[in-house]
Amino acid sequence: MPHQAPDLTRTRNIGIAAHVDAGKTTLTERMLYYAGASHKIGEVHEGAAHMDYMVEEQQHGITITAAVTQLPWRDHLIQLIDTPGHVDFTIEVERSMRVLDGCVIVLDGVRGVEPQTETVWRQRARFHLPALFFINKLDRPGADFGRALMTVRERLRSEPVVITAPAPDNDGSVIHLIEKTRLRFLGERGEQVQVTPCAAAIWEQLRSWRENLLLAAAEMDEALAEQVLTEEDPAPEAVWKALRQATLAGQVCPCFAGSALRNQGVQPVLDGVVRLLPAPSERPPSLAHRPGGGEEWVAMKASEPLAALVFKVQLWESRRHVFARIYRGALRPGDEVAIPGPNGTLRLERVARLFEVDANHKVRIEEATAGQIVLLAGLRWATTGDTLCAPGHPLWLERIETREPVLGLAIEPQSSADADKLLEALDKLQQEDPTLRVEEDQETGQRVLRGMGELHLQIAGERLKREFGVNLRVGNPDVVTRETIGQAAEADSQFHRLIDQPDSKKLEMKAGARVAVEPLARGAGVTTEAAPRVRPDGAELHPAQQEAVAGGVQDALASGPITGSPLQDVAVRVLNVELFGALSSPQAMRIAVAEATRKALARAGGRVMRPIMTTEVVVPGNDVGAVIGDLQARRAVILDTTTLGEMTIIHCDCALDRLLGYITDLRGMTRGRGQFTMTFDRFDVA
Repeated sequence: MPHQAPDLTRTRNIGIAAHVDAGKTTLTERMLYYAGASHKIGEVHEGAAHMDYMVEEQQHGITITAAVTQLPWRDHLIQLIDTPGHVDFTIEVERSMRVLDGCVIVLDGVRGVEPQTETVWRQRARFHLPALFFINKLDRPGADFGRALMTVRERLRSEPVVITAPAPDNDGSVIHLIEKTRLRFLGERGEQVQVTPCAAAIWEQLRSWRENLLLAAAEMDEALAEQVLTEEDPAPEAVWKALRQATLAGQVCPCFAGSALRNQGVQPVLDGVVRLLPAPSERPPSLAHRPGGGEEWVAMKASEPLAALVFKVQLWESRRHVFARIYRGALRPGDEVAIPGPNGTLRLERVARLFEVDANHKVRIEEATAGQIVLLAGLRWATTGDTLCAPGHPLWLERIETREPVLGLAIEPQSSADADKLLEALDKLQQEDPTLRVEEDQETGQRVLRGMGELHLQIAGERLKREFGVNLRVGNPDVVTRETIGQAAEADSQFHRLIDQPDSKKLEMKAGARVAVEPLARGAGVTTEAAPRVRPDGAELHPAQQEAVAGGVQDALASGPITGSPLQDVAVRVLNVELFGALSSPQAMRIAVAEATRKALARAGGRVMRPIMTTEVVVPGNDVGAVIGDLQARRAVILDTTTLGEMTIIHCDCALDRLLGYITDLRGMTRGRGQFTMTFDRFDVA
């Protein structure tokens, strides 16, 4: 049976995102089951989740890699990406958000908005994605739907609008505020939805949420506003239509209630995805840049030249594949595509095969068109963030930001025979995950694997052993550092050298420079000003000399005066250079400027900066004193504490090196009940 391109108006490309352990994968498993896309529900706690197909995901009970799948629902096709919740794997969320049209954000009904929820929310906001909330785990002791909504309003600065609310008698049913019905989820797996009218007494208790919903919808529709003001009861269809407009405009975030593990409240979320989130054709065009410096808007049309974005590289059955979202045009096996590179270069490659994807299963297709997310085989060079375009129409779409790794681990193979195998395996892992880096330590000659946190590096080590058969010896975690300076300073350098030449002549090189440096505010980066006064002849520098001056500054900034770490939050000004006619070659100038800059940096006094993590610690109320005392001993800056039921949340800033192994100590202090999350905030002097 030939594959048919999906109807874009009936397609929804969505992601499921949340803080770790809020229940994203559990929700996804139910969605697949109720849509008929899987025949059994895979449970995360049993290591059998359909979307968590990696061995490491099953062993750790968490999502590590963003998994793509498809499911049918009410004559629509939902293409869904289940993303990780752990902050170490935030690149997976970032690159998924970049190619989606909408998202469902899952909240824990007890804790509401958590730190990683805020990170996910910011990633969503960067790409202007409309969002729905599913407030999960409402069956748990301490769950509070109203309080969870309050955390959305307070911490995310967003207006939650309730579509389904938990029934006040807590029997696992939900009240649908648009349809004015009560939904019960019956059958062994909650697959039968029993719809009954909502009793007047219950309806009265939920009146304020219903009014809030109607007012939000009325802002988008004058006729509806008229009905709401005169206290008429509008038709559900009119409310859905206006609410969809408000959701697409980002003015409201519809909220659904339930418990995915108990099979409660999931089907209304699927209805919400279809009725409230955008089709690919309803998303605004994407901005693309042309090699000549111009710009163009890429609209979702299949008839125009190809524009697609590679958002993930994955080794599949030991072969290299790339995931791509097609923004314009169509793609078939055998098509030649161009990948624009820096400096206007174009690399041509040929797509060998195309696949649709369901978690770790793939199905060959003969064509993919605008709006689809597909897997491509045969591209050897395409990497995360690259644009695939028609060779005759080069352009590039906005790239995917990758974050700098903050933790390192010295690694070496257990046997020298594995050395080449390790290098090859590390290269493949880095292609898949741009936040993993491998560097050589200049002083020790050791190979250092750098990543986003302890769990990230642990998972990388487990994959090296399982997938590539490389046994490792690892050192202790080593925190990445940066350097800045303590004060402003200036310094001179006179470079003069005679160099022996092969023909027995001596080459004389001579140049001078004066450089000023000063510290900048945290996060300001590095600024350089290299337009110096020239002595003694006052002539302007020609391009090669200007390049030499700028190059000298960059050479000096590569390593700070204390630990040799890269410098940041520093301003450098080359005040003047001294030239001596033909003796002042560009090379001589570069060396003189670099020496003057290094002297000025040393005079200014280097200061080591460590990664500072925004940290949230959740502990039982009885243990707060002990935990705060321990955090202060680690020199954490306590920002505030919030009480949530019987648990207390401590917000603080702390240097990463003081938090290594902290989870073990925290569990010891709280009899296993404490949890913490940390997110990289900035490099600072601890």
